[in-house]
Amino acid sequence: MKEKVRARRRQSRRFVGPVDLADRLERSKAMDEPIRVLAKAIRKGIRPGRLRDWLHGVPTGKPLHPPLASFSLGCWMSTAVLDWTSTDPRAARLLLATGLGSALPTAAAGLTDWSSLHREQQRVGFVHMLSNVTALGFFSASLLARLRGNERAGKMLTIAGLSVGGLGAYLGGNLAYRQAAGANHAPQVTHLVPLGWHDLCLVNDLPQGRPVSRRLGYIQLFVLRHSSGVTVLADRCSHLAGPLHQGRLVVENGEACVVCPWHGSTFRLVDGSVKHGPATAPAPTFETRIRSDGTLQVRPSMT
Repeated sequence: MKEKVRARRRQSRRFVGPVDLADRLERSKAMDEPIRVLAKAIRKGIRPGRLRDWLHGVPTGKPLHPPLASFSLGCWMSTAVLDWTSTDPRAARLLLATGLGSALPTAAAGLTDWSSLHREQQRVGFVHMLSNVTALGFFSASLLARLRGNERAGKMLTIAGLSVGGLGAYLGGNLAYRQAAGANHAPQVTHLVPLGWHDLCLVNDLPQGRPVSRRLGYIQLFVLRHSSGVTVLADRCSHLAGPLHQGRLVVENGEACVVCPWHGSTFRLVDGSVKHGPATAPAPTFETRIRSDGTLQVRPSMT
């Protein structure tokens, strides 16, 4: 019994590395209430539409927040390099101010993405946000000190900002690469489905006007029988793998679409392209044909 207690004490005293920290944040429920309130306020304040789609990155086909964050951080790191080499302080102030100016759209895009994530991702993202807000305070104070002629204090505050911002950057990388926030979750059908036509099911077994899920090899498919034929997409939403066959069918501006039931990503049925985010990658589509015996056949679209 004593040995078990000692083992637990040794475990509790061991070094908490960055991976352990991120994992603990992911499991912690202490921040769930402020996270819920803030995420709800963001979704209410930035309603579905053109602005929200731009902040998600729908027009560019990839999330907008990461390149904006890289630009801001690059400005501040360049400031530190100029400080280290004692180059023209005016250039350092300009870079510092440019990074601060880009922080607003960067934060807007990041918060918009964050509000539509799973709770485990939001927990890590919440601390990522707090770290970046703290770093932003240091960088703002650094610029103010420099403008008042106190270059030494400005340089020290920039180093402090980069130190705290480094934690935020690490957690952002954890979100992107370990928790796959912003990654394309739609199956890569060209790697999972062999070339050629494949039997899927009998057309008469499909309900009229209601999407269902059917399996083809390793992947689930969204299958919708309608008056003009059958539409088949990959069933996993590209945002966070939500089941599209459980979503709503809508018509927007004359275009038939399906809305993911998890976070509201909207895809055009005609080609799987994104109508509204948070998804930025399209849903893979399949060509269809019906054999003389009524069997529905599919193959991945080549376009």
